Amino acid sequence: MQQPYSDALLPSRHGGVEPSGAGETASQLLPQSAGSASNVSQLRITEIFFSLQGETRHIGLPTVFIRLTGCPLRCAYCDTTYAFTGGQNMSMAEILKQVAEYAPRYVTVTGGEPLAQKNCLALLVALCDAGYEVSLETGGALDISQVDARVMRVLDIKTPASGEAEKNRWENLPLLTMHDEIKFVLCDENDYQWARQILQQHHLAEKCPVLFSPAHGTLNATQLAGWILRDRLPVRMQLQLHKLLWDNVPGH
Repeated sequence: MQQPYSDALLPSRHGGVEPSGAGETASQLLPQSAGSASNVSQLRITEIFFSLQGETRHIGLPTVFIRLTGCPLRCAYCDTTYAFTGGQNMSMAEILKQVAEYAPRYVTVTGGEPLAQKNCLALLVALCDAGYEVSLETGGALDISQVDARVMRVLDIKTPASGEAEKNRWENLPLLTMHDEIKFVLCDENDYQWARQILQQHHLAEKCPVLFSPAHGTLNATQLAGWILRDRLPVRMQLQLHKLLWDNVPGH
């Protein structure tokens, strides 16, 4: 069974990556139970904030973001490296209380890689039960089969230039429905041609909406738009609204 991430990548309470054997063990950080909210332990949270959704079909909508700490991937273009380590332990009740203070309609659980913490599953259930419209942003390397069906799963497919394409869990694709979305972050024309091949090979547009996004500051957005139009691809191109507005400052 694939482990969410090794002890060598566990976040330190004081920042920085602790070596294997230091600080919390994986079993301490990632409790095994994913049961009801009243029975689960704490989650490690990097930040909870209120902003505009910068991506997906909900782009532009006011949303509460819950960013979980830790990630087993190290994508070349990662824009949330500050979520690899640190964070604070919060109980389910504390998380729900903080979310409720914003009185949102939409809540997004993101990371890092939120599914690397098994209690993320129970958090998603609790948020849905509280009446929110919930989305999950996941890197595509971990199993999504146990995610509550009410949750919109936004699944990344990692391209060659990400450096993590070999981590894609292809078994996730048959689990997707039109309620979900697939996202490709593209760094260059090779990434685009690779994504185009995957799109066609797996008939992705028939499974759910597909998003093509240029890696911020790496691939020219106008160029990507031209490729999509030239090849008549059945995808939605998106720019990351939060980066245009706030230049990727944490908390937005």
